[in-house]
Amino acid sequence: MKIAVVGTGYVGLVTGTCLAETGNTVTCIDIDEEKVKTLQGGKVTIYEPGLTLLFERNVKQNRLSFTTDLREGIKDAKIIFLALPTPPGEDGSADLKYILKVANNLGPLLDSYTVIVDKSTVPVGTAEKVRSAIASTAKVEFDVVSNPEFLREGVAVDDFMKPERVVVGTNSPKAQKLMEELYAPFVRQGNPVIFMDERSAELTKYAANSFLATKISFMNEIANLCELLGADVDAVRKGIGSDSRIGKRFLFPGIGYGGSCFPKDVQALAKSASDANYDFKILNSVMDVNESQRITLMDRIKKHFNGELKGKKIAVWGLAFKPHTDDIREAPALYNIEYLLEEGAIVTTHDPEAMENVKKVLGEKISYFSNPYDAAEGADAVFIATEWPEFRSPDFERLSALMKNKVIFDGRNLYDVNTMKELGFTYTSIGRKSV
Repeated sequence: MKIAVVGTGYVGLVTGTCLAETGNTVTCIDIDEEKVKTLQGGKVTIYEPGLTLLFERNVKQNRLSFTTDLREGIKDAKIIFLALPTPPGEDGSADLKYILKVANNLGPLLDSYTVIVDKSTVPVGTAEKVRSAIASTAKVEFDVVSNPEFLREGVAVDDFMKPERVVVGTNSPKAQKLMEELYAPFVRQGNPVIFMDERSAELTKYAANSFLATKISFMNEIANLCELLGADVDAVRKGIGSDSRIGKRFLFPGIGYGGSCFPKDVQALAKSASDANYDFKILNSVMDVNESQRITLMDRIKKHFNGELKGKKIAVWGLAFKPHTDDIREAPALYNIEYLLEEGAIVTTHDPEAMENVKKVLGEKISYFSNPYDAAEGADAVFIATEWPEFRSPDFERLSALMKNKVIFDGRNLYDVNTMKELGFTYTSIGRKSV
């Protein structure tokens, strides 16, 4: 099948590459000439494990190509995916200007029946707006479908190739048949393709991410309570996570959620509720908890140094919002670094993938090192912001020799409290006793 994907960001590039992997001929379209030139040159523009191998294979087999020309890119395409950014506005609502601009341009270019797929995360009612925009100039039949993505950064290729479920919003039997054909290779093991109306599909995406964000904020509140009551959050987490109604995932306390999805989607759903004159109390609390949780360890760092951080060297391990990605959007690390800089601290950093992206934001305000030990040399404290695997089992003897003070503030609860005590570290984590 001939497929077009408009937008070569995170969702668009993964979608286009994975669809090409099952034999489709895919053209990805973007207005960013430099990005397209890079992709045409055979280089992936995002970091995502497993993506490069599929990308190179499908480019070589001429199943995956890139262009800046919308007319050229959609030529003969049976399905056109819109994978465009929907940044939050000042009021938290999703900005649809990029999607609607492309929709307006698509109408006169369609020359036969085509299914237009909203792949971006969009507010309820967007499919109707896209349909109206295209219909104003289209001369042929078309359908607009909502097909929200459920890709986790770091495992996005696996999520696309082996989805737990595929959600498709459409009332058109013709569009449904095409979407069933498209996704058949991905659900051979029996995982469902769930068809529903467009509005329900749009809301499903926001509801899923908001529920997961709620679990995170709830567990962070439990962690804070554990510290006040002398309980151990790890024990509580295991106790409740063994209940199948609750589940084990998204119960790890830390310094809050970040990334491109959870913050934006929670805000957008709350704004949609507000627009409908509904006070979504739980969701508003989720956002409040996450905002304060991001820098929950900063007060303890400042207290440890008797209220004075000026001139203190703090090594920050981890900059990405989560491991296995270079994405720093709404990364808790950045909020903590901003706090440390405002207090006059000297900040050194290491992250396996995200340092170049942080340099674009912070420049030379902080120092960057190719390994965590160089970042920690002479440090008054190490602050762990991202749970990269390489941070889980460091050489503590080497770390002890390098640091000025054996002090670790762990925003991701990577280490055993008793082990850190035995090693002679001053160690503070989330929801557990400090040593």
